Amino acid sequence: MRVSSGQRIPVVVQSRGRRRAGARALWVGAETVVTCGVVVLLLVVHQLWWTNRQARAEALQQVRVLEREWDISPPVPTPTPAPDSGGSSSTGTPPREAAAPSAAPTRRPAAGAAVDRSDPAPSAAFAVLRIPRLGLTVPVARGISKRSVLDKGYVGHYPGTAAPGRTGNFALAGHRNTHGEPFRYVNRLVPGDEVSVRTRARTYVYRVDQILRQTAPRDVGVVRAVPRSIVKPSYGYDEPGAYLTLTTCTPEFSSAYRLVVWAKLVR
Repeated sequence: MRVSSGQRIPVVVQSRGRRRAGARALWVGAETVVTCGVVVLLLVVHQLWWTNRQARAEALQQVRVLEREWDISPPVPTPTPAPDSGGSSSTGTPPREAAAPSAAPTRRPAAGAAVDRSDPAPSAAFAVLRIPRLGLTVPVARGISKRSVLDKGYVGHYPGTAAPGRTGNFALAGHRNTHGEPFRYVNRLVPGDEVSVRTRARTYVYRVDQILRQTAPRDVGVVRAVPRSIVKPSYGYDEPGAYLTLTTCTPEFSSAYRLVVWAKLVR
């Protein structure tokens, strides 16, 4: 075929620059997605592994410190005074409910009883909680602040509730997931399981009695002196006693509800 000198053959030129720019944009986008995924994965690892490891180590170290101090410097027994001719001895008098930690009055101990001379500051550990079924040993500190108590892997003592071993409700809170998660498996407790609380003065033993598997966060009745759920009134008690309450979030990795375990003092 002949082509006249005045005609031009059309030539199709591919835009290589545009293709390269598109490929580069796709590569940058893929890198961004992968980087974001790695960052999210690291955050998950930090929350689920590192915070647990760090908090558990700190909590166990605090337990060792407390018990070493108690073993070195045990409580000093109070001398038994001569009995009054006009009244009975105070030995054996049932303990009274403790007031709020921030305003607790000074009480004279029962005659012959061990004196707990420790006066822990707010957020300081003052007891050790043990749950044999769960293999749990954890310090108990005043208050339920996340930053200064719960996130350190400790169990927190609700302000205003009773002291260990006293008449009333010794109410505790703990994380179920992350930051040591001391109450991760409290759902495995069953009635009859024993829970001990050691202080400088002595060790108290409670026995699990009731379990409220789920209630609302606003259910303040569960930590009252005579605990009873205001959401599910069939759970709880009608008479004063020496109670222990364990509370945590449920279901796992959620704070939608609360799980509650109640125990009674046996010795």
